[in-house]
Formats: sequence, C-alpha cells, structure tokens
Amino acid sequence: MTELPKTFDPASIEARWYQHWEEKGLFRPDRPDATPFTIVNPPPNVTGSLHIGHALDNTLQDIVIRYERLRGKDALWVVGTDHAGIATQMVVERQLNAKGEKRTDYSRDDFIAKVWEWKAESGGAITRQLRRLGCSMDWANERFTMDEGFSKAVVKVFVELHKRGLLYRDKRLVNWDPHFRSAISDLEVETVETKGGFWRFRYPLADGVTLADGSDHIVVATTRPETMLADMAVAVHPDDARYKDVIGKAVVLPITGRRIPIVADDHADPELGTGAVKITPGHDFNDFEVGKRAGFKAGDMLNMLDADANVVQTADGLIPEAFLGLHRFKRDGVDGAREAVVAEMKAQGFLVPHVTKNKEGEEVTADFEPRTIQTPFGDRSGVVIEPWLTDQWYVDAAKLAQAPMQAVRDGAIEIVPRTWEKTFFNWMENIQPWCVSRQLWWGHQIPVWYGPIASNPEPGKVQFKWDFDAEIHAAGTKQPFFVAKNFEEAKRLAAQHYKQFDAGINESIFREVSGDEHAMVWAFGQGSNDNSIGLRRDPDVLDTWFSSALWPFGTLGWPEESTAVRPELVEGQSLSSENKDRASTGSARTGQSLLARHYPNDLLISGFDILFFWDARMAMMGQEFMGDVPWRKLYLHGLVRAADGQKMSKSKGNVVDPLGLIDRFGADALRFFMAAMESQGRDVKMDEKRVEGYRNFATKLWNAARFLQSNGITASATHEAPAATLPVNRWIIAETVGCVQAIDTAMAELRFDAAANAIYHFVWDQFCDWYIELTKGAMDDETRAVAGWAFDQILVMLHPFMPFITEELWNLTGKRANELIVAQWPQALAAVDRQAQAEIDWLIRLVSAIRTARTELNVPPGAKLPMVVSGAAEDTHRRLDRQGVALARLGRVESLSFGEPPAGGAAQIVLDDATFILPLEGVIDIAAEKARLAKALAGAEKERDSLGGRLSNASFVEKAKPEAVAKAREDHAEKTAEAERLKAALERLG
Repeated sequence: MTELPKTFDPASIEARWYQHWEEKGLFRPDRPDATPFTIVNPPPNVTGSLHIGHALDNTLQDIVIRYERLRGKDALWVVGTDHAGIATQMVVERQLNAKGEKRTDYSRDDFIAKVWEWKAESGGAITRQLRRLGCSMDWANERFTMDEGFSKAVVKVFVELHKRGLLYRDKRLVNWDPHFRSAISDLEVETVETKGGFWRFRYPLADGVTLADGSDHIVVATTRPETMLADMAVAVHPDDARYKDVIGKAVVLPITGRRIPIVADDHADPELGTGAVKITPGHDFNDFEVGKRAGFKAGDMLNMLDADANVVQTADGLIPEAFLGLHRFKRDGVDGAREAVVAEMKAQGFLVPHVTKNKEGEEVTADFEPRTIQTPFGDRSGVVIEPWLTDQWYVDAAKLAQAPMQAVRDGAIEIVPRTWEKTFFNWMENIQPWCVSRQLWWGHQIPVWYGPIASNPEPGKVQFKWDFDAEIHAAGTKQPFFVAKNFEEAKRLAAQHYKQFDAGINESIFREVSGDEHAMVWAFGQGSNDNSIGLRRDPDVLDTWFSSALWPFGTLGWPEESTAVRPELVEGQSLSSENKDRASTGSARTGQSLLARHYPNDLLISGFDILFFWDARMAMMGQEFMGDVPWRKLYLHGLVRAADGQKMSKSKGNVVDPLGLIDRFGADALRFFMAAMESQGRDVKMDEKRVEGYRNFATKLWNAARFLQSNGITASATHEAPAATLPVNRWIIAETVGCVQAIDTAMAELRFDAAANAIYHFVWDQFCDWYIELTKGAMDDETRAVAGWAFDQILVMLHPFMPFITEELWNLTGKRANELIVAQWPQALAAVDRQAQAEIDWLIRLVSAIRTARTELNVPPGAKLPMVVSGAAEDTHRRLDRQGVALARLGRVESLSFGEPPAGGAAQIVLDDATFILPLEGVIDIAAEKARLAKALAGAEKERDSLGGRLSNASFVEKAKPEAVAKAREDHAEKTAEAERLKAALERLG
C-alpha cells in the first residue's frame, strides 16, 4: 500500500488515469452476457471547443454510463462529432482568406480536400477536451457524420424518404444568410434588438375608389420600406369598418405602378398603426402565410433580391432600372434600396412624415418613427437574415411527427421532466415542412441529378435543352431530376425517363457535368456532334440536423448492421493490443450486431433547446426507418446561466470557460457542481464558490483516506458488509445502505441533484464528521474492517460523480483485483440494525445540540462543563452508559449526573424524554450574555419585520426587479432563522 501524499493535487492524477482507462479499453469492458445499456452523445461540432453547456450535458451522461457500468451492464456510450457544415466551411475559408485565397479559387473537390486536411490537423480539439472532463466514451468506435458508412445511411434515408413521398422540392420562404449565400436553420438565427424605424406610405386606391372618410388612399406602415417593391397585396381586418367597402378592390403600388388587391385577413390588427399592412409574401414569413390564404401560389410570389441581398428584377419586370443592383441596406457609405425607396416615395409625395413636438412645443417632422426592432442575425455571419423565397428540398415533418407523438402518448418514450410534454406536443402538432438543403460545399451532397428538358420540335428529332440557371434557388428550375443513391442508379432512372422521347437512349450515353458544362444535343443519327446527355448533380448539401437525426442507429452500422468497429480506429496508436483485440471483435462476441443489441437506446440526455432540432427529428427518423423509438427515455436539462441568472453570451462578457475551472479546481469538482445543481426543469446558475466548495469536498475525502491509512485501515476484503457488534459500526453500515438506496432511487428518477446530495452528506456528515470522530481512539479489528468496507462503498458510490479522485484512492488504499471503473456497485442488502442506528443518531443530535448551545452562549472552547440529566427514561440511561465516553470527548462534558436542575444560570437542552443541563455559573457572565442576546434578538426581529413589510407590499413585488425581490426573500428568511436561534439561546439561560 502506497502512502498517500499530504495534499490532493487533481492535475497530477486526471490525465494519467484517463489515459490508463482508455488504453485498457475499460470504457467498454468485455461483457457479452450482460444486459446492454446504451446512450449516444449529442455530437458536438468538429470545429467546437468545450463550453459550459457541453460540460453539463456530458457530465450527466458520464454519471449515468459509469453508474450502469458499475452495476455490471454492457454499457455503451456512443461518441462522435458533427461535420458542422457552415461552421467548418467558414473556418477553412478564413484560413484561405488569410493567405489571400478564396474558396472559389478551388474546385469543389479540391476545397473539400482542404477541409479534410483541416479536420485531420485541428478537428480533434473538442474530443480532447471531453477527455479532460472525464467522459468515459467508447472512443474505439468513434463516429463522424461524414464517415463513409454514416454517409451511406444519410443517402439511403434521403432516397427512401423521396420514394415514400415524404421528401420533395418546393418553393417556400427560408432563413437566408446573404453572407454564406445559404439557407440556415432557426437555431442558427439570433434575434437582436436594433434601432430601426416605422415608415408610413400612402398607397393610392385604384379606379377612383375612396374610403368611407373620403380618402383616396390607404396608409400602410412598415419597418422594411425596401420590400415594398415586391408587395403583392394590402391586408385589412375583415371586421375593420374603415376598410369594409374596399375589400376586394385594388391599390396602385407606387414606384412600380402595379395594381395589387386589398385582402381581408385576421393578421391585420385594427389597433396597430392604421390597421392596414403591406403584404410581401416573398420576404416575410407572416406575409407568406397571408399570401397563401389570399390565393397566391408560391411560384407566383415575387422575389426582389438575389442571393447576396441585392435588388433584382421581379417576375413582372416593373422595378425601375435605377433600383436594380442596389444592396438592400446602406453599405460602406453607399445608400441602399431602403434609402432609395424612401427618397423616391418622398419625392412622389407618398411618404407620410412622422410628426412630434420638441421641448418648446414646436412641431418637428421626420421621415420615420424611431422604433426598437427585433432583428434576426446569422449567429456566425453576423449579417441580417433575409426571409427569402427559394426552391429547396423539404421533408414532410407533419407526417413523420405522428408516430413520435403517439409513442409519447403510449409511454414508449418517457419525457423527463414531464412538464416538457406540453411543449413537445404543441410544436409537433403545428410543425412546418423541414428545409433540409443548404447552399454549401462541405457536407453530404444531395443525391439528386438533373437532366435537360426533352421535347420533340420536329418529327424524328428530339431536342434536349437546359434551362438550369446558376441561381437555381432564386429562379427555380423545370429540369427533370433523378433521386438516386449514386450516379449509376441516376443514369438508369434517366434512361427510363428519356426513352419516351427516343427509344434508342440507354444508360451509356449519360455523363456527369458541372454547372457550366450543360449539354445541348439533338436526336441521335440526325447530325448531332454530341450524342451524350449531361446530368448535373444538385450542388447543395444536406442540413447537418438531417444527418444527426440518424445518430441512434446510423452510428450502430445501419443500414449494413456491421458487427465490427471501424478498422482504421482499431489500428490507432492510442489503443493497447488488448483493446485492439476487444474492439476488432465488437459485438460479434455476443452473436448480435451492434444495431440489434443496442437499438433502441435506453436514454437520451439533451438540453431542452435542441428538443425540436435534434431530439424530435431522431424520433421521427427512428420510427420511420427502424420501426421503433430511438430511445426509451428522454431527459431534458436546463441551461447553464451566469450567477445572476442571465444567459451567457460573449457580448455580455459573462461566459465561463469550463477548462479554466478544471485547471483551477479539477474536473471532479466541476462535475460534482453540475450534478448537485441539476434539478429537473431548472437552469443551473454558475457559482464558482460552490465549485471551489466541491474541491474542498474532494480534499475532505482525501484527508479521510489518510486518516484511515494512518490507523492501519486498507482495502476491504469483502463486497458484503463485515460482521459488527458495536453500535457505531452497525450504525455506519446502516447509513451506508441508506445512501446506496437513496442514490439508486434518485438515479432511477434521473434526479442528479438528489443523488449527488445523498453521497455528499453521507461522506461529509455521517462518515467524516461523525464516524471518524466517534471511532477515534477506539480502533479495534472490527472497526478497522467496517471502516475499510464503508470507505470502499463510498469510493464506488462517488465514482460516477468524481471519477478521478475515487480511482486514485481506490488504487492507493490497497491491493485491488480491478480498477474502480469496473468495480461492483454496492448492494443495499446488509442487515440494518435500527436500534443501533437510532442510538447513534440520538448521540449525534445530543452532541450537536451541546455544541450549538456552547457557541451561542459564548462558552470558551476549552471549557469542560458538568452535565445534569433530568427526566431520563430507562432507555436513555442505557444509552448514556454505552456512549458516555464518546459524549464526554465530543461534547467536552466533564462529569455526568442525574437529578434536578441546579440553581443559577444554566443552558438547558431538551432531547426526546430528557433535559440536559449545563451549569454556567462562573463560566460566563450570565447577565451580560442575556443582555447581548436580547439586543441581538431585537435587531434581528427589526430587520426581519422590515423585510417582511417590503415583501407584503404588492407594488414592490410587482415592480421591482426579480433579482431584488429574490434577494429580499432570501434576506428575510435569513433574519427569521437568526431571530429564532437567538430566541432559543436566550430561553436556554432561563
């Protein structure tokens, strides 16, 4: 047995133990006959670094997987990273820009090769950081969403969804990022308050029509004046008396001269502005829905901006040339479309000025009313997101959502906490089509090939014509397309399509072309110089959420159901020969494929913020392609917020680096903080003091181990509790059993805070503060055996939360058959002696009460006091006989007698049936102490009542900042408790 160092140093043990576990393959021990238990990690971006949200999410997962591994299960924690389309492409493009190059200087294939080079050199930062946190993932089977095998799964799902009518191409509004020239997801949009304005325009009524008040125009208000060039209607509320007579009539749109209808729609709020709103369905999500209700087809809606957010001609060709090419906003000091439209509307007399009064009461006019606008920005590009009408690929999410909803209703999926069920159903029942295409180069390229339009202009001739504009998303395309798993299959489908125009067409005449190599060919044998037909693959890639939706089964070898770990990882230098052998056999050891053995997963732990982006979509894909739910239970945790409850953000400067906390306090302390603070349904408030406190907890455990070692206590020789006769030993056995039961119950309910607090209080209070104190100076063989056993159980129970210090102590306190990570979880089967448990609990309460009384009454710490016991029952007499020595040592009791209370001042402690009296005459100045306590009590009561008055004031509670109200309640509770303590102390003096 190695002597423990005097101080606990986390840095010296964490890297060493993690490397040992990983090299020996202990994250996935060989257990072919054990019950499988499976979780998958939400794959972090390959570009990412560990943030505090990752720390929470992965700590909770690691606690669960270590717990189940200790319980003997074949525990698999699937690990991998996401290729992160936009983020990764942006990183590599920045590197090129730094060298004076840009993406378009390369071919698509060459640029993608650059991305793979970057991943090989720099893409492993997040996985190294997960190791620092202690995540015991199955690295031997690490996956990446662009792996060859996983990519096959992605292509298969796309093709199958299209075959089943669940995936289609459509023209709809998307969140368009003009910087990346791509659609992005809602999660990549950050809404920011910006300074904007409210412009009011007059739209002349057509055909001599007037309003009821005689006006020959309708005034509309807008925060986006530039989009009026693509207005298609004016909407008013159907019950708005001001406009009832003109519903169905038209206005003449200024500048363009187009006639647009006046439509009735509930979207128009009679109480807001003039009650009339301009409708631009091609550039506003609400307007898009109004336009559909008004009968406009998406293909007929006007789009006035290109992919860079510059003005282009609309389908009607009525935008004046002076506006074409302008950027939507002012840029680099040059006026944009917004400024140009406002100036022209003002020049033509259609701008209604905003009128206010200055301090002198004089009227002041301005072109617009200043407003604070909720503006969407791309979270990576930093540019304003444009609602943009494009052709994209969509998944019919409404149909796919039905099975997961039913699974939750039937209990096949349990959502924890259940309060999230309402949110889940509300979103799923109102789900919109899911846009899955992105205009990037890095990612899973969409498996669709477009061909030319075929026609028969003359008998015996076939003309193949391309009408495939480079900006296919802006202009749309009528090209026939072929959804296929590869080009060979696409050629077969194309041959079937084109044979209707020329029976001589076969697969061999098709070739793949790029965007600028579109082929134009005539009928075969009619003098054409090119008897081949070009097919162009869709240049877009799939949304990364599409591929990650397949994570629970795509990572397990679907669709091929491979039973082996990827060979290239088996050959990795970081794996020992033992682990290579284990990894290479994979689940073949069980006779089952990985997929059959580990799908469905048992549990998913996820932040609530990706419930819809990832969790719900995994449920959709799992049930559609596997016929079963992806996981039996879904646990949704909150966010980690700053200490004041605010959301962390770089702009606020309140972001906390978890790696910095690990450097300062150790991974164990950070992990324990995360677990102890994770209360179902609540966000975690960051508190570095508490992290430091759990570092002190680790030190307490370390010092307890040193004390045991100094008393000859080593590793226990038995998993079962040793035989014990002494009440103190039987008590600690019972307390250990109670702690095991508490943790098992908490983990079954996924109450991480309850589990962490159970082991914390058992270690700190029962074992370190009381058991060690009670047994000091009384270390016989029985006590050594029980103490060693109880400490071993502590190390096992604490291991899921604090893996590093527990593994170190496990191996330094005695010879072991195995590492702690694969030890055996305690069984709560030891006989519990309730009588011994009650006796020691009674002793602890008595000593605690004596210590409290001495402290409150300012008794000198070194003073030993006599004790008189009055009214004690027979059972109390027996307890005092057995525990008298411990009571004298721990309570600093000089002598013990029975009888009536002595005369003079004394502290009186009532415990159960007896009164315990500590005479204080000559020990303290009783009169002065009474005066001190009375004064302090009056002060505490005054502050308590003052705070109570503030809290009973409805105006304060309703109008004050929430943090001020919370602070007042906290202070009130503190002063109330203080007053009660002082009152009790005063009463003790009689």
